[in-house]
Amino acid sequence: MNNLKKIRLENKLSREELSAKLGLTSRYIAFLENGERNPSLPTAYRISNFFDKPVEDIFLNTKCTKSTYEEGDIK
Repeated sequence: MNNLKKIRLENKLSREELSAKLGLTSRYIAFLENGERNPSLPTAYRISNFFDKPVEDIFLNTKCTKSTYEEGDIK
Protein backbone atom coordinates (compact mmCIF):
# COMPACT_ATOMS: atom_id res chain seq x y z
CA MET A 1 0.00 0.00 0.00
CA ASN A 2 0.91 3.63 -0.21
CA ASN A 3 0.14 6.79 1.74
CA LEU A 4 -1.93 8.59 -0.87
CA LYS A 5 -5.28 8.18 0.89
CA LYS A 6 -3.83 9.21 4.25
CA ILE A 7 -2.25 12.33 2.75
CA ARG A 8 -5.42 13.16 0.81
CA LEU A 9 -7.51 12.92 3.98
CA GLU A 10 -4.97 14.95 5.98
CA ASN A 11 -5.47 17.68 3.38
CA LYS A 12 -9.27 17.36 3.72
CA LEU A 13 -9.80 16.53 0.07
CA SER A 14 -12.33 14.13 -1.40
CA ARG A 15 -11.28 11.86 -4.24
CA GLU A 16 -13.37 13.98 -6.57
CA GLU A 17 -11.66 17.20 -5.45
CA LEU A 18 -8.19 15.70 -5.81
CA SER A 19 -8.94 14.20 -9.20
CA ALA A 20 -10.27 17.55 -10.49
CA LYS A 21 -7.16 19.37 -9.28
CA LEU A 22 -4.83 16.79 -10.85
CA GLY A 23 -6.75 16.13 -14.06
CA LEU A 24 -7.24 12.46 -13.19
CA THR A 25 -10.41 10.46 -12.67
CA SER A 26 -11.62 9.77 -9.15
CA ARG A 27 -11.74 6.09 -10.06
CA TYR A 28 -8.02 6.20 -10.94
CA ILE A 29 -7.30 7.91 -7.59
CA ALA A 30 -9.20 5.06 -5.89
CA PHE A 31 -7.14 2.48 -7.80
CA LEU A 32 -3.93 4.21 -6.69
CA GLU A 33 -5.05 4.44 -3.07
CA ASN A 34 -6.02 0.77 -2.98
CA GLY A 35 -2.76 -0.35 -4.58
CA GLU A 36 -4.58 -1.73 -7.61
CA ARG A 37 -2.57 0.50 -9.94
CA ASN A 38 0.85 2.09 -9.86
CA PRO A 39 1.18 5.61 -11.21
CA SER A 40 3.43 6.46 -14.10
CA LEU A 41 6.46 8.47 -13.11
CA PRO A 42 5.00 11.74 -14.47
CA THR A 43 1.75 11.12 -12.55
CA ALA A 44 3.64 10.27 -9.37
CA TYR A 45 5.57 13.54 -9.70
CA ARG A 46 2.40 15.50 -10.39
CA ILE A 47 0.82 14.11 -7.21
CA SER A 48 3.96 14.66 -5.14
CA ASN A 49 4.29 18.25 -6.38
CA PHE A 50 0.65 18.92 -5.57
CA PHE A 51 1.14 17.79 -1.97
CA ASP A 52 4.67 19.23 -1.79
CA LYS A 53 6.04 15.89 -0.63
CA PRO A 54 8.68 13.56 -2.07
CA VAL A 55 7.36 10.75 -4.26
CA GLU A 56 8.82 8.25 -1.79
CA ASP A 57 6.74 9.64 1.08
CA ILE A 58 3.55 9.04 -0.88
CA PHE A 59 4.17 5.85 -2.81
CA LEU A 60 6.63 3.88 -0.67
CA ASN A 61 5.60 2.66 2.76
CA THR A 62 9.13 2.52 4.09
CA LYS A 63 12.31 4.16 3.03
CA CYS A 64 15.40 2.09 2.49
CA THR A 65 17.74 2.71 5.38
CA LYS A 66 20.22 -0.06 4.78
CA SER A 67 21.77 -1.38 1.65
CA THR A 68 20.92 -4.94 0.76
CA TYR A 69 24.24 -5.28 -1.05
CA GLU A 70 26.76 -7.41 0.71
CA GLU A 71 30.35 -7.79 -0.25
CA GLY A 72 30.77 -10.81 -2.47
CA ASP A 73 27.33 -10.47 -4.09
CA ILE A 74 28.84 -9.10 -7.30
CA LYS A 75 31.57 -11.03 -9.00
